[in-house]
Amino acid sequence: MLRILLLAVAALLLGKPALAATSPAGQWVLTTDRWGNPEYSTLDLALANGTLSGNWDGDPLEGTARNGFLHFTVTDRQGAIYRFEARLDGAGLRGMADFPDNNDASRRLRYAFTGRRVPDRPPGGPQVHQFVPTSFANSFSAERAPVLTVWPGDTVRTTTIDSGGIDAAGATRALFGNPQTGPFFIAGARQGDTIAVHILKLTPNRDWADSLDTIVGRALGSGLAARAADLGRPVRWRLDRAAGYATPDGATGRLRGYRVPLRPMLGGLALATGFGAPPLSTGDTGRAGGNMDFPEVIAGNTVYLPVQQPGGLLYLGDAHALQGDGETSQYALETSMDVEFSVELIKGRSIAMPRVESPREIMALGQAGSLDEATRAASTGMIQWLQQDYGLTLSEVAQVMGTAVRFSIPNLAGRSVGVAARLDKSLLPERSAK
Repeated sequence: MLRILLLAVAALLLGKPALAATSPAGQWVLTTDRWGNPEYSTLDLALANGTLSGNWDGDPLEGTARNGFLHFTVTDRQGAIYRFEARLDGAGLRGMADFPDNNDASRRLRYAFTGRRVPDRPPGGPQVHQFVPTSFANSFSAERAPVLTVWPGDTVRTTTIDSGGIDAAGATRALFGNPQTGPFFIAGARQGDTIAVHILKLTPNRDWADSLDTIVGRALGSGLAARAADLGRPVRWRLDRAAGYATPDGATGRLRGYRVPLRPMLGGLALATGFGAPPLSTGDTGRAGGNMDFPEVIAGNTVYLPVQQPGGLLYLGDAHALQGDGETSQYALETSMDVEFSVELIKGRSIAMPRVESPREIMALGQAGSLDEATRAASTGMIQWLQQDYGLTLSEVAQVMGTAVRFSIPNLAGRSVGVAARLDKSLLPERSAK
């Protein structure tokens, strides 16, 4: 298949007539076939009198465009040269790239690539998008086609299904395992940037949720493990959306009349994983989010995620009507949700792990295989945040952390665990940068 593609591209570049050539100016997402592994990059092109300029993933380029054929050269920060030849047909690019061999300075390597044009920003300022999903994802993959292009400042109104794949009407729409809505392509986002997701509204869109009566092993002492072996039965919860409460369906005994206030949250929020890393399962967490199950991912708060792919590729799902810290019952109050969010792009600001900000607190999330490792990651994330955005020295950070930091445990139920380091913003100096 790859040989056929290479022959077809070569034939195009040998001079077959171009079809309906248009200007290549604008932003493109390139997909380069690296021995069957798709590598995504961002190409920004400007055209003046047949001369191309712009950048490829931030490195400058120069070249020409004639009769629908493009030739350009990129020089990266280390002085390495990359050459591209492509044909433009108005809808896309198709061509060959000539790269240096990182393992042998005397050799060059050729790869086929294609290009998808990023739509121009619509006139009239920030837009409000209504998106109704028709399919759902079970991994935070860069290879899934974007469902919608969103520009910084835009607002999206959409829906999620529950962790079992069930929608608002009670119909199964996807495979269980936290299926996600998305991905949303954030125009202009590239590796090294940060996307801020402002969660505006989270509204359960049905009158019930599912959970279990179990207690996860990480929350049990050895003496209780045997007694808890019979747990794990499903529990249906009734959601009084008007009053804002949940009650266990058919509760008897001491839980008769038990009710808890709804606090809708998103268990899943993530950007796609970077090149060279396998797509992250929607049951897992990584540097750019995932199945974080952090009860502070609620309306009114902002989640910051590091960009690892062109457009970021934002996924969201696994909505909970309510969850206690740790999600100790394995499933929280799993339900479907109407979601409204907006996005902001912070150019050239990279963060090491997810951050959450509320009107009162800043929170750095550490996620790892053990609570010790997750605590270390959360502490490191908070230290970096205080140094990066508040201008504190390490000594000053130590004084703030030692007197004011609090820790909570978002998730004990997944393959990894989560710890959040939290600080009251009223105790901090004025922020020097975002």
